[in-house]
Amino acid sequence: MTRLEQALVASFAVGITLAAASCTVETRPALRAGAAAVDITPRDWPLPMIGSFRYRPATGAHDPLHSRALVLDDGTETVAIAIVDSCYVPRETLDEAKRLAQAKTGIPADRVLIAATHTHSAPPPAPGVGLRGPEPEQDTQNEQRYSRQLIDGIAASIASAFERLEAAEIGWTRTELPDEVFNRRWLMKDGTIPPDPFGGTTDRVRMNPPAASPDLVRPSGPVDPEAVVLSIRTAAKKPLAVLANYSLHYVGNIPGGLVSADYFGEFSLAIARRLDAGDRFVGMLSNGTSGNINNIDFSKTRSRQEPFEQVRKVAGKLADAVAKAHEEIEYRPDPNLAMEQVELALARRKPTDPIVEQSRAILQGVLPSELTRRHIYAQRAIDLHNGPESVSVVLQAIRIGDVGIAALPFETFVETGLAIKRESPLQATFVISLANGAEGYLPTPEHHALGGYETWLGTSRVEEQASEKIQEQLLSSLRNVAMDGN
Repeated sequence: MTRLEQALVASFAVGITLAAASCTVETRPALRAGAAAVDITPRDWPLPMIGSFRYRPATGAHDPLHSRALVLDDGTETVAIAIVDSCYVPRETLDEAKRLAQAKTGIPADRVLIAATHTHSAPPPAPGVGLRGPEPEQDTQNEQRYSRQLIDGIAASIASAFERLEAAEIGWTRTELPDEVFNRRWLMKDGTIPPDPFGGTTDRVRMNPPAASPDLVRPSGPVDPEAVVLSIRTAAKKPLAVLANYSLHYVGNIPGGLVSADYFGEFSLAIARRLDAGDRFVGMLSNGTSGNINNIDFSKTRSRQEPFEQVRKVAGKLADAVAKAHEEIEYRPDPNLAMEQVELALARRKPTDPIVEQSRAILQGVLPSELTRRHIYAQRAIDLHNGPESVSVVLQAIRIGDVGIAALPFETFVETGLAIKRESPLQATFVISLANGAEGYLPTPEHHALGGYETWLGTSRVEEQASEKIQEQLLSSLRNVAMDGN
């Protein structure tokens, strides 16, 4: 064989080797993303707003309510996240919305996360949830119509986001806004806390105590000032969506008789302005672990403000912080996605026989329009007594590149959120509360021992160890999705 022939053979062999090697290199598909917002403002009035212990009929909207959806597809996994302007939404309602979204898009229901923002100026998400007024039949009819509108609107937002899928890039950042979050559960001087709805006097903390009271001792826990931000932009570098997470219950002080998206909706508008985003941009703010966190510093008195003034202030400050941090985001076109959904069985809390008897006596002969807080808790006790022994709750963990999302259907205490963030295997993690259902408050065992509104029977409806079991499962799921795709 001549030298020329030997060289040709060697070159051919090298070419075959390189071609074979290139076939073994894993090429990750580019990300596609879509976002959409669908108006879910009621069309039929009046509607009894939820989020308080009194009948509050709404006759209109101060600002629109939306279901805002984000769909991500990495070529292997497709995930949908919808954030809904509602106080809370029962699992049955969300399950129907997921089935409808799956029929429209093909995205499996267990790859869909739907969470309420927790605005307290919201209409009932399902018939029978709100308090009845002097015309209960009208309330029921309007609630039924709105429930249908809500389900269809959530599904439509996911379907629209799916239809808008396009090549995209994603990045993340973190920032802090510590001066707008305060722990609302305060240790009080002995003998200064009113009895609970069942006449008990063992509470050691009080939720939302009188501001600047001499009976205040100290807040009973920490806060989480962090905002974690996911940012999605198009392949042409145009803003497509922002999903932020901040642990603040809500702001309130909405004009009377009007539904409102509260500061969650105002943030969506504000961040779009700060980023100079186009009409197709969707800003989303999810509620973190704010079961014991609100916007009031009870150590001092608060100046009087105009309705919605504080909403604009808090939303604007958060949008400023997010926009500033947003400038430092590094984007990538190929983050891998992973998601795990688990159902966890938890025991229901049950009232004692004396509380059942007391509750039945309290409710005797009371009309629905006459219910007070005492009556409402009596009914909750009866419902727990007559209800099942356990409940199955949906827990989800999502990985988006280096970011983890944990989701659970409770008003979650900040201690649980901080622990999940601290122990998560991913670079950044946030927790979305009131996701895929609404099962009440989730105090830690330590807070159950302190008592207070969030721990009362009927406010908290699952076993006292539930937060520990949920935290353990969510961390296990985060570890699983962190390994998936590596």
